[in-house]
Amino acid sequence: MAHRIQPVLVEDTAPRRVWYASYGSNMHLERLACYLKGGRPPGAGRAYPGCRDRRLPGRSVPVELAGALHFATESPVWGGGRAFYDPEGEGLLHARAHLVSASQFADIAAQEMYREPGEDLDLSEVLTSGVARIGGGRYETLICAGLLDGVPVLTFTAPWSADDVAPVPPSRDYVRFIASGLLAAGAWDAATVAAYIASARGAAGRWSEHAIRELID
Repeated sequence: MAHRIQPVLVEDTAPRRVWYASYGSNMHLERLACYLKGGRPPGAGRAYPGCRDRRLPGRSVPVELAGALHFATESPVWGGGRAFYDPEGEGLLHARAHLVSASQFADIAAQEMYREPGEDLDLSEVLTSGVARIGGGRYETLICAGLLDGVPVLTFTAPWSADDVAPVPPSRDYVRFIASGLLAAGAWDAATVAAYIASARGAAGRWSEHAIRELID
């Protein structure tokens, strides 16, 4: 069963550990390991330098966050739309939360933002207000969804909402990879995963539940 994360007041503004909630390709531990230890994921156009702290997550659990998944912009790795999180959207985002150190989260975020890892993030704004923009590009907006076991649940997304950007259908390989990552999280069956992705803006009208089931069954 997935942990339903509810927005709450976070009092500790300098936590040593956080949950990194991944809703895209980093739901896969093998891919996430390239961000942690360094390396080139299969099919990626570049190698990642890795984190200062190269340990694997202490735990990885399925979570549901208020908001919606949508696909937009063009991914040079996968082709088609990238996955983004709209915290103001209707519904629930399905994700896999990895328990990591605060420095690991900062270094993962830096690599997603095409920055060099190595500097800690000041998390006080995102923890107290729920959102913090550290840049104007994709994945440069930090979100705190709440707490899990007393530890903040953090993720990152674009500064725009789903309605502010043109939807772009995700590629076949990306749909398969996200679907398999959700299944690996262990909280949702194939029918639920197919319905979830098929209803997301960008995928809706391009990917049917049946087509997604054929990719993962």
